Amino acid sequence: MLDRAEVKNKWKLTPLKNFKSPRLTERMWRTALVVLITSIIYEYPLEGRNPCFALIGAVYGVGSQFEEGFHNGINRVIGTLVGGLLVIPFYKLYTGQPFGIPGWVWLVAGVCLVLWCNFALGADSAIQPGIVIYFVVMFTVGKERVLLYTIARILDTGFGVLLTLLLYVLYPSKYDKAKGVSLKTFWAEINNAFRSYKSKNRTMRKKEHENFGTDDDKNFSFIISKIKKDKHL
Repeated sequence: MLDRAEVKNKWKLTPLKNFKSPRLTERMWRTALVVLITSIIYEYPLEGRNPCFALIGAVYGVGSQFEEGFHNGINRVIGTLVGGLLVIPFYKLYTGQPFGIPGWVWLVAGVCLVLWCNFALGADSAIQPGIVIYFVVMFTVGKERVLLYTIARILDTGFGVLLTLLLYVLYPSKYDKAKGVSLKTFWAEINNAFRSYKSKNRTMRKKEHENFGTDDDKNFSFIISKIKKDKHL
């Protein structure tokens, strides 16, 4: 622990002295509103159905504008879909341990497959939500409920995200208003946002390769050229 005597002005260690309450932003009231609407829908029309994953999907879908909200939400939907579908067979493998293979081997194999599927779909940023649902089902749900629970959570997540996106077209942000976003253009906006989502993931993968792959590629090319040179000698 840091000794007080070593600190000339201990108040510099905390931001409380200069604390200012943040202003109420559009993102705050949108989040509060979509949580309220989702909670009411699940409490009354759906007769007390568990709203947890719908609320998570709804909050994920909130952004500064429609496109950002779609990107956040689609990450959650794709991740939940991939992780949820894959955890069903791997739960049985993990608990049953067929062929005498330990459960942890099946656990890791399932995680690797979740990663691979998200990469194959070009949804790199959906990996974390996918692995979250994988572990949630694997370790918190009884085996008699795995199938129905997982399918229900996938549907709930999609519903929450969809509800948030509908809120954006009914009450568009200033930026979305300028773009002409409305209920009539909903499917066109979905299409445009999905294209930009794929482009964003490709850009992320390219940057990741530039940051982490370039040196290895150069070293590999150098080794190959050296081997070829030694053969000629």
